[in-house]
Amino acid sequence: MKMKESISIEEFDKKKFKIRFVDEEDNRKAVITHYLHNYDNGVKDHFHEEASEYIDQIVEYKNEEENLNLVSEEALQQLLFEVETVPFPTPKNYTFKFIDLFAGIGGFRMAMQNLGGKCVFTSEWDENAKKTYRANYGETPFGDITKERTKNYIPDDFDVLCAGFPCQAFSIAGKRGGFEDTRGTLFFDVAEIIKNKKPKAIFLENVKGLRNHNGGKTLATILNVLRNDLGYFIPEPQIINAKNFGVPQNRERIYIVGFRNDLNINSFSYPEPYEEKVFFGEIKEENVVPTKYYLSTQYLQTLVSHKERHANKGNGFGYEIIQDNEVSNAIVVGGMGRERNLVIDNRITDYTPTTHIKGEVNRKGIRKMTPREWARLQGFPDNFIIPVADASAYKQFGNSVAVPAIQATAQKIIDLIKAKL
Repeated sequence: MKMKESISIEEFDKKKFKIRFVDEEDNRKAVITHYLHNYDNGVKDHFHEEASEYIDQIVEYKNEEENLNLVSEEALQQLLFEVETVPFPTPKNYTFKFIDLFAGIGGFRMAMQNLGGKCVFTSEWDENAKKTYRANYGETPFGDITKERTKNYIPDDFDVLCAGFPCQAFSIAGKRGGFEDTRGTLFFDVAEIIKNKKPKAIFLENVKGLRNHNGGKTLATILNVLRNDLGYFIPEPQIINAKNFGVPQNRERIYIVGFRNDLNINSFSYPEPYEEKVFFGEIKEENVVPTKYYLSTQYLQTLVSHKERHANKGNGFGYEIIQDNEVSNAIVVGGMGRERNLVIDNRITDYTPTTHIKGEVNRKGIRKMTPREWARLQGFPDNFIIPVADASAYKQFGNSVAVPAIQATAQKIIDLIKAKL
């Protein structure tokens, strides 16, 4: 079908065309893209009224700007093309629906779509992460999930709730540690959505430290709320290491899965580690990387001195070089996240600095991993678009879930709930 030109959703936003919205957070791009992504199923009705208003204004704005005579349907088809022509579109014949909370750059979504799932709602507050999410999935996440306005956009009748929620301590001294005691935390917002929407299954991911967080009270409260207040079968949470599921990264995270009690699911087995191990050399950049990733002589000496000081105190802190036949440390945001995952790459031929550095580019071939290597450590394929600057990219991949480990666990969840359909 040949479609006439229409202004894109991004262009419309950049023009800052004034349209009505409630609350201080402007969700128009999220509303439109969620509506378009669900245009061929009943979920679109949940977004229809507001999305139709916004789309009509886009068409009207385009007509006024360029004196065009666009037919609404033609403009709509152009917008549909815009959100569907992305690296990771919704599976054509999807078999279940899920929502993606605290979505980041869509690690959960990648895994669930690989298993035949359709995302019907997503939220993420970080603006740069939203850009990456939109570039790859054609959908802009809604914003702050703690706001009732945002929660009201969540449709009914989805199968799985996915959330990599941040860990917070609960004030439960002298209390039973139930639903009301989690107020003021992000878990409360997750629990509230579960309570109101009652999905068949839930899949939560968090840092390994959740197990002992706040003396173990935080996890105990979470499990009590899910099991007793919300009515879900929750098997004992398990620590899953990404290195056992096809990526060369030593990344341990706690997984919490659950099933609504009326499904009568009373057992669950987490996936067994893969037999084949993967090492860094298998995901290393194939070509010579830009000089900017190589450490300066002065910075390298700073790292060496820092490590020696800690070694003299009996500590193991400091930089680390990952060999090609080794598994990386967990990639994390801040601290020594990048410095504990340095590599040796002697393919460099031009030592001329491309950024402002103190000293010279080191001659030992020591460099940081690239954002693409971090993407591979988390299991993102090479056609995953990185539309942001390196600093944001490192943050986004460092905060992401490891896709293959999520997918292996999600497969077990989906198999069980499909058996009950």
